[in-house]
Amino acid sequence: MKWKDYPQNIKVRMVTSFFNRAVSSAVMPFMALFFAQHKGAVWAGVFLGINVFIGFFSNLIGGYLSDRYRRKTVLLLTSSLSALTFGLMTASLIPDEKWILLFACSYMVFMATSSLGRPAMQAIIIDSTTPENRKEIYALDYWMTNLSMAIGAALGGLFYVHHQLALFVVLTIVSAALPVAFALWLQDASVKQLERKHKNLLVDLAANYKVALQDKPFVMAIVGSMCIYAAEFSLNSYIGVRLAEEFRPILLGQFEIVGVRMLSLLNIQNMLLVVCFTFIVTKITDRFDKKKMLLTGLILYGIGYTVITSANVWYVLILFNLIATIGELIYSPIANAEKANMMPDDKRGSYSAFSGIGFNGADLLARTTIIIGAFLVPTMMSVYIGVILMIGTFLLYSGLFVFRARRQKQDVYVRKTI
Repeated sequence: MKWKDYPQNIKVRMVTSFFNRAVSSAVMPFMALFFAQHKGAVWAGVFLGINVFIGFFSNLIGGYLSDRYRRKTVLLLTSSLSALTFGLMTASLIPDEKWILLFACSYMVFMATSSLGRPAMQAIIIDSTTPENRKEIYALDYWMTNLSMAIGAALGGLFYVHHQLALFVVLTIVSAALPVAFALWLQDASVKQLERKHKNLLVDLAANYKVALQDKPFVMAIVGSMCIYAAEFSLNSYIGVRLAEEFRPILLGQFEIVGVRMLSLLNIQNMLLVVCFTFIVTKITDRFDKKKMLLTGLILYGIGYTVITSANVWYVLILFNLIATIGELIYSPIANAEKANMMPDDKRGSYSAFSGIGFNGADLLARTTIIIGAFLVPTMMSVYIGVILMIGTFLLYSGLFVFRARRQKQDVYVRKTI
């Protein structure tokens, strides 16, 4: 498919997400470091862990709302609130003595509002695609996501330390433009909406997610994804804090690479590799069995992040970051498309929200590595991450292919019996 052939909602979703991620990626990866510097590593770990729980519950509510109401309405409300919270975070950085409590409270509200709107954004892709073109769309979305994040990481590495306020000002402006774009160009497509079955809202919400919880293959895939994402998320949590404290600066001419800049370089490398090779790798993997490709990608990904967790030499970090990224390029589009194919038509928002547990749980695991890392040496942290990745690989593969195939056979048998 060419860009002009994509549905309008796909175009709006990808373009707005591109600009939003480009600017937010310049500052969000440094939040663990920001709070650790101002409040200490343990405080930062606990606070960010609390925000993961807030994001988790907000995500579940957002999934329910995106199935019960128009996705456009949900996005307009949540994106407007997110812009407001970014404005407050920016204002808190203006005084010489930064208003850390205001910044922290605004960040907490941002986590809630952004999580409320995320399921609607995810459901838009599924609404506008078919099983035949879904992998292609997810590959493009994956590519644009990493391109925007590469731009953001470059901006963060160059300007975060000395131009922090300017970055937040730009982020606020971009965030304020998103609800305007949604209002003008997002089509309020007619999709099958979830009917309310219980008078009590909380009971109705819980009953809605009960269906997803009873879907064993889908739950296994999500928990597996959570373990796998945790390794990548730890790059901007434990690994970032460790590099800032332990990495020995190196000189490239007159340019000094310290721990924070090394972290930025790893993020930039990851994202540039994705930008340059996503479609090449996708085209190659299409020739082979998707089950074998998923396993191959996950093994490479696991080896890479296990080593990065404790490595402190620049060329080792670069090499194994390359290996991890190749693995990510292989497994990610396959996993995303297969999970999307498992979602019922009238519960796409809720299933998307439930799949967000993978990100929230991974974020929580990654934040806890900051605390655990204060007591364990880096090599033991590599073992810890390696075990988590092995568990994740087993669960994701089993959920997507083994138990899902068994369930499909059982469904066919039941239909024949009836």
